[in-house]
Amino acid sequence: MSDLNANKQCQEAIVNVNGIDIAYQLYGASDHPTLVLIHGLGAPLTAWPMAMVEQFVERGFQVLLFDNRDIGYSQQLEHLKIPNLAWLVVKSKLGLPINVPYKLEDMMRDTIALVDHLNIKNFHLIGASMGGMIAQLLAIHYPHRVKTLTSIMSTTGNKTLPKMSDEVKHIFSAKPDSNSEQDIVKFNVQKWRIIGSPDYPAREHYLNNYVKGLVRRGLYGKGTLRQMLAVMAGKNREKQLAEMNVPTLVLHGGADPLIRVACGEATAQSIRNATLKIYPGMGHDFPVELLPSIVSDISGHIQTHIKTKKDQCDESV
Repeated sequence: MSDLNANKQCQEAIVNVNGIDIAYQLYGASDHPTLVLIHGLGAPLTAWPMAMVEQFVERGFQVLLFDNRDIGYSQQLEHLKIPNLAWLVVKSKLGLPINVPYKLEDMMRDTIALVDHLNIKNFHLIGASMGGMIAQLLAIHYPHRVKTLTSIMSTTGNKTLPKMSDEVKHIFSAKPDSNSEQDIVKFNVQKWRIIGSPDYPAREHYLNNYVKGLVRRGLYGKGTLRQMLAVMAGKNREKQLAEMNVPTLVLHGGADPLIRVACGEATAQSIRNATLKIYPGMGHDFPVELLPSIVSDISGHIQTHIKTKKDQCDESV
């Protein structure tokens, strides 16, 4: 258990919002600026490194983490039927609309309903991978609520952008040898090795503990599949992003084999005055060695926006 939990600085609960149960953790002081962190496909809130959360809190932020629907302690939507996958893939390649259990917009509404429940009026938004897609939608549809956006290792929904590597495609279509925790952990460690950072390989002990934290929080195959279908059904957001006026930072790994660096570049190019930073040798994870830089870059982005707003207010007086 982290020092934050030990010091009882973590508020944790499961609440019914947008018609489903969403589990969350809230760290830091309520009178500090709030960061809302949204993670990616099949990733419970424990996918955010606790060292990152601690560093944000030390820098004077309140940090909200939550399990997306269908993962972790949040509600599993087993009553929603999964359609024929082969037919969906064909329709998607043909550019035809597809029917899916829910869409990224529904997950966006989960998020805004949660912050409403917690009486958080305005917030700084950080989304990773699929979470970056949800965060982009929030900034598009609720620009008056989102003070800043940080989109990490994500994309715009443009289907013509480069796809994942064959090795990644293979591991994502594979399954653990059994349903035992040992085999599930072993399988997911292998997956994180493949999508992880070649220049910053995780130490064995750290990666095993990290994956165990994901598994014990809750990894669900069908839930992940339903989330993947939501991503598949997602539309190209580039036109909407171009019309958006939320201060945006785009972070991406230069060696990301899952969501290629060109996708991060396209995200930054689509958003007015967005700042792009590429970390050479970083894959589709958060290497321990880069956490201080990532936290510093995001904090600097937020502080620059806060300072700019203050200066504008001073000039108007």
